[in-house]
Amino acid sequence: MTTTGVPALKLEAVVIPVADVDRSKKFYDGLGWRLDADFEFDNGFRAVQFTPPGSPTSIQFGTSITTAKAGTAEGIYLVVSDVQQARDALAAQGADISEVFHTGAPGAQFQPLSGDGRVAGAADERASYGSFATFRDPDGNTFLLQEVTARIPGRVEATETSYATTSDLVDALVRAATAHGEHEARNGGRYDAEWPRWYAAYMVAEAHGDQLPE
Repeated sequence: MTTTGVPALKLEAVVIPVADVDRSKKFYDGLGWRLDADFEFDNGFRAVQFTPPGSPTSIQFGTSITTAKAGTAEGIYLVVSDVQQARDALAAQGADISEVFHTGAPGAQFQPLSGDGRVAGAADERASYGSFATFRDPDGNTFLLQEVTARIPGRVEATETSYATTSDLVDALVRAATAHGEHEARNGGRYDAEWPRWYAAYMVAEAHGDQLPE
């Protein structure tokens, strides 16, 4: 139970509709996503599950698993700490992915065409939640990469601070190191023997959307 009395409801998997299960399996395997299951049954039912690297939530597809038309899943978020790095990695794995962009109009990240309110390049000052890239699977199901480096307050469990991948942790350490350098400069450039404690406070505050230490 949570502190509010509502039982924990963990989103484990999202079903996407596909036309050719084996083609989709090959595509997601090629992206380097983890294959969790491929179960087939005598009645024709088949369920395949993949999990993106570092994700707590998986995707599922198969036969007799959904009545939705193939390719109609849209705007499935994939949150990353460095959208350019993630975009380039997916492109190298064979994904037909857009260039990095930010929005010139609310909701432009969900529009199918690059001219519909999308502006080339990352958001100004790499503002958290502001930079995107999109790609489609062979059926046209669309995924939306969003760069998130600092969370809006209340979006993370108050008792938890975690990083899904080594890359996410490294990126957080780099941001903390940069901020700490500015902190030392403001204090006359003196060496801060308490830097580990300052790093930890900064990283926890950033992850939870709290006031950052100065």
